[in-house]
Amino acid sequence: MAQPISEGTDRGQTSMTDRAFFGQPAGLSTLFFVELWERFSYYGMRAILAYYLYFAIVDGGLGLAEPSAVAIVSIYGASVYLLGVVGGFLADRVMGAWRATLYGGIVIMAGHISLAIPAVLASWTGIVLVAIGTGLLKPNISTMVGELYDRGDPRRDSGFSIFYMSINIGSFFSPLIVGTVRERWGFHAGFSVAAVGMAIAVALFVWRSGTLRGAGRAVHNPLPRQERGKVALWGLAALAVFAGCYLLAGLWRGSVVGQFIDAVSFFAFGAPIAYFVVMFRSPKVSAQERSHLLAYVPLWVGAMLFFMVFEQAAGKMAVFAEQRTVGELGPIGFQAEWFQSINPLTIVILAPLFAVLWRYRAGKFPSLPAKFALGVTLVGISALMLAWMFASYTPEHKAPVFLLAACFIIQTLGELCLSPVGLSATTLLAPAAFASQAMALWFLASSAGQALAAQLITAMKNVPDSQYYLVNAAMTLVVSGLLFALVPWTRRKMADVEEAQRAGVDADRDSRSHAH
Repeated sequence: MAQPISEGTDRGQTSMTDRAFFGQPAGLSTLFFVELWERFSYYGMRAILAYYLYFAIVDGGLGLAEPSAVAIVSIYGASVYLLGVVGGFLADRVMGAWRATLYGGIVIMAGHISLAIPAVLASWTGIVLVAIGTGLLKPNISTMVGELYDRGDPRRDSGFSIFYMSINIGSFFSPLIVGTVRERWGFHAGFSVAAVGMAIAVALFVWRSGTLRGAGRAVHNPLPRQERGKVALWGLAALAVFAGCYLLAGLWRGSVVGQFIDAVSFFAFGAPIAYFVVMFRSPKVSAQERSHLLAYVPLWVGAMLFFMVFEQAAGKMAVFAEQRTVGELGPIGFQAEWFQSINPLTIVILAPLFAVLWRYRAGKFPSLPAKFALGVTLVGISALMLAWMFASYTPEHKAPVFLLAACFIIQTLGELCLSPVGLSATTLLAPAAFASQAMALWFLASSAGQALAAQLITAMKNVPDSQYYLVNAAMTLVVSGLLFALVPWTRRKMADVEEAQRAGVDADRDSRSHAH
């Protein structure tokens, strides 16, 4: 049973002496398994979403045009993470990360149940509910992971790497199971499996909540009662602006899908800019915190372009898997959905090695900004590879399984350099008054990246996919070069943080040395 909310919960025991979960704080085990099941549900739905949108009605799909389906998947991903802004705000100002996570899980579960109902209106309702619920849950569960660690704790990066592995255990099994269920019993049966996964996540979170020792209970920057009406008006204004953008886009877009893409893109690009401006100008942010935030800006831009390419796993890469890749691996049948399990499988295998590597290389090469640059470089290489693959293989002359699998593995290596370190960097460099909202800002990098992908897909719908990926490759490789060039400057801006981490590493090594 969950402990009652207490803003004054003592968190003194969540220091470096708490090593109950493989040398990490005990609360990490709870968040590990909750995230595992939540991601199982999300990635199970995502694995079949594009196919559901463009498969013919007689095959159980909605029968949309393929370019529209792929663009919808991208802008849907952008919407999911864009709503993390709302989730982060509600956690920081109204309800705390714990409540936001719980309510988000319940809404996600309702969304998957709606998707399991064989009706068009229920399907679109379910997609909207999953997006809203993920916006509440996703930024805040990661924030709670950060709250388990003291600043300067050298286990922080490795802890986030372990947490990130839980995401990939869930997302490994879900395409295999949901894809198989979809193949045998249809799309709505597949969506029902995702609903079961989310129900397990909610139950675990409530049952094991006491191990968090108060993480996520506090409202870091409470919203005064007299300001709540003002915030409600801002929310209504945002809805009005969205409606205005949607209607305005009708002047140059000839479809509902195009108008929706432009309206979401306006917010996906505008929200992070607004967040950075507010944080830099806030009187609650110290000069030292502004220095940290300035160092974070180029890292965020690199992450945005990384996700522009990476998140096409459920879009253009899924189409390549279904249309241009053989359906067998030797004598074994290989479903298109299963390709989306290659990335998490690779992470499950390699994440422990990377966690150990980052821990013992703390304070040495590669530094945090160099890891970001390396991640963007690798995803740029994968985009070059995809450009060649789209140019070389057709539905009549299909690619072998290993080629697309190799592309997923290259992207995974980039992800291991960037994503878990990015989660850690966000909690480390974020101003204290914007803790959960800064985590939402991190997920806005994915939102903006996917919105950019949707814009490119729409603009380049009449050109070969090989050219689309050449543009992706050029953008990411140019930015990765700039990130490498900015490494010395970035490190100067966050020198005190690196010094604290080095001190933590030395203290941790001394304690382990004395223990032996």
